[in-house]
Amino acid sequence: MAVQDSSSAEIDTTLFITVSGPPGCGATTLCERLADAIGCPYVSGGDIFRELAADRDMNLNQLTAKADESDEIDRALDERLQQIAEKWGMANKPFILESRLAGWLAGDRADLRIWLDAPEDVRLERIDDRIETEAEMRVREVSEAGRYQSYYEIDIGDQAFYDLQINTARWSKTGVFAIVKAAIEEYDPEIDEGAFTTPPMDV
Repeated sequence: MAVQDSSSAEIDTTLFITVSGPPGCGATTLCERLADAIGCPYVSGGDIFRELAADRDMNLNQLTAKADESDEIDRALDERLQQIAEKWGMANKPFILESRLAGWLAGDRADLRIWLDAPEDVRLERIDDRIETEAEMRVREVSEAGRYQSYYEIDIGDQAFYDLQINTARWSKTGVFAIVKAAIEEYDPEIDEGAFTTPPMDV
């Protein structure tokens, strides 16, 4: 969990925000900037997954392969994220949860659910300097999608319940931040006619 200095806050909000998307979508960049602007903490599912890999002395590809063997690793990760979502969903304080399933795990506790994406070639270029290789990224995406469907009957391609979907290849990092900032600042619960319902997840 990263906690940013509230003295630098530029956005006045109490919203619980989830950010999701595939590798290289720009989620980490957006979350870091949002957390700094709002002055709130955020939790990244990717960081937790990497911690699990480090604890087991594995790389991401090895842990993904291990996760394919049983549901223990995925369910432990998702249960922890869901517990965090439940805690912050009742806190009436700003918070950001980022993971592939963040919108699903937070469910109706989330005030604003965001999905980021970009064409595959753009995302591959963005992760070029990471430890994870192109092949590993593709294996992980396919593997995760299969596990989500098998464990939870979730189609990760179903993005109908997200409040905001952004192709981050169309705008600069500053532009993406500005779009989300405007959505947060213009949100008025008094005129909110209702978010799409998220099916409950039993992890």
